[in-house]
Amino acid sequence: MKLLVAPDSFKECMDAFSVADAIARGLRLGIHGPLEVICRPLADGGEGLMRVLLHALGGETSAQTVTGPMGISVEASLGLLDNGRTAAIEMAAAAGLHLVPAAERDPLTATTRGVGELIRHALDLGVQRVIVGLGGSATNDGGAGMAQALGASLRDAAGNELPPGGAALARLKTVDLSHLDKRLAAVEIIGACDVENTLCGACGASAVYGPQKGATPENVALLDSALRHYGGIVTKETGLDLFSLLGGGAAGGLGAGLAAFTGARLRSGVSLVFDAYGDMDRQAQDADAFFSGEGSVDGQTLHGKVVAGVAGLARKHHKPLIVFAGRLRGHPESLYQAGVTAVFPIAPEPMSTADALANADTYLAQSAENVGRLLEQRLETTGHV
Repeated sequence: MKLLVAPDSFKECMDAFSVADAIARGLRLGIHGPLEVICRPLADGGEGLMRVLLHALGGETSAQTVTGPMGISVEASLGLLDNGRTAAIEMAAAAGLHLVPAAERDPLTATTRGVGELIRHALDLGVQRVIVGLGGSATNDGGAGMAQALGASLRDAAGNELPPGGAALARLKTVDLSHLDKRLAAVEIIGACDVENTLCGACGASAVYGPQKGATPENVALLDSALRHYGGIVTKETGLDLFSLLGGGAAGGLGAGLAAFTGARLRSGVSLVFDAYGDMDRQAQDADAFFSGEGSVDGQTLHGKVVAGVAGLARKHHKPLIVFAGRLRGHPESLYQAGVTAVFPIAPEPMSTADALANADTYLAQSAENVGRLLEQRLETTGHV
C-alpha cells in the first residue's frame, strides 16, 4: 500500500512537518502489511511557506531586522532558493498576527512596512525573483506600509505622509511613485495567496479577517471604507483595478498593494508549492490514498487553502482523500463535493482549546492509526483501499 501524506500546519501547535510525521506514525501503527508513506508537507502562502520551499528546493536563510506590525523592530528571515536567484518571504515574519499579543492587536494602526523592508533586503541581495507569502497578517493597510518602505509616497490633503495603519488610508489624497525602488521593474514578484478574497465588501479583507485581528464591527466598517477610498486612488494612479483582483484581500489587502506597487502576479500558494516539489502528480498517480489536514476546517478551506489543493489532486486522479481537522466548523458537504472522501476531527472528547493544542500530536497520530486499521481491513477484504 502506498499513501501520500500532504498536510498543512495546525496553527499554534504543529508545523506541516510535524503534522506529516504524526499522520505517518499513526498510519504505520495501524497498517501492518507492506506500506510506503510519502510525506509532502505543504503550505498555502501563510506561515511555513518559506520552510516548505526550502525543503522542496534547497537553499539557505538570510536574517534582517525590520519594522514589526506595531512599529517595534523584529527579526525576520527570508529564504534564498535557486542558488540565490529567488527569495521566499513570508509576510507573517514581518507583520504576522503571532507577533502581537492578543490584547494589543489593532488593525487600525498595524503596518506592513517590514514586508517592504524584507523585499528591499532581497533586492539588495541581487535576486531575480521574489515570492511573498500572503497569510497570517496582523495588518489591514492594503500594503501601504510596504509601498512606503519601497519608496512610494502616500500623502494626505495637507501634503503630510500617511502614518501607519489601515485607518489612515481614509485620508489619502495623492500617491507619488517617482521614488519607488527602480529595481522592482527588473525582478519578478509573485504573491502566494492562501485566499481568493477581494479587497473590499462582504468578502473583503476587513469584513472577513478584520475581527480576528482585533477589529470591532465599527472598526470593520471604518477599515473597509478606508480600503475602498485607498483602492480607488491607487487604481487611478496605477491603472490596475484593485477591486476585482482575486486575492487582493489577502493579508489585509497586501495582495492588492503588492500587485499595484510592485507589479506582482498573484497565484495560489499551494499550487506554487506543488510546482516546487515537482513530483506531486506522479506521487498522486501512484498512491492508493491521500491524507491531508489543517488546524481548522471551515468555510474558508476551499478558498485557496492546502486541503482544497490536495482535494483537486485527489479528484483528478480518482483517489480517496482523508482529512484530519483540529477543529471542524459546519457541515463538510462542500468538501465532499470538492474531492474529500471523509473528514475526521482529531479530538477524542470535548476539551479546552489549551488541552487540544497541547496534545494535538498524540490525537492526530491516534486518529491516523484508527483510519489505517480501517484501510488495512478493507484491503484484506476487498483487495483495494
